[in-house]
Amino acid sequence: MDIQRVGTKPSGKGPADWFTGSVRIDPLFQAPDPALVQGASVTFEPGARTAWHTHPLGQTLIVTAGSGYAQRWDGPIEAIHPGDVVWFAPNEKHWHGASPITALTHIAIQERLDNKVVAWLEQVTDEQYSKTSS
Repeated sequence: MDIQRVGTKPSGKGPADWFTGSVRIDPLFQAPDPALVQGASVTFEPGARTAWHTHPLGQTLIVTAGSGYAQRWDGPIEAIHPGDVVWFAPNEKHWHGASPITALTHIAIQERLDNKVVAWLEQVTDEQYSKTSS
């Protein structure tokens, strides 16, 4: 058994290459080999969001606070709220983030494949994001 005590892992700022706006990443767990799963709590300030990206083995989001949006490539923008669980299939191009006026926190869970958990792509443009309020 291994207990990860709260406050033992430092929070980090979401890099500008991967996010638009102010984002805080709090690592939660990374299972030791041979397990592949890892998770983090991610908080997006209003208007903040990820860039488009994919995960080789998919990703699960568990929304814990606030409200925001998630979208897969060529799909509708979906509102997400506390208690919602979002699944993105392996290699499904997508983004997620806060609403324009409300912060969002979710737990992100994904697995490693060949030591990679994510492939970052282009930024979500302001025009693409502005469709959240349409």
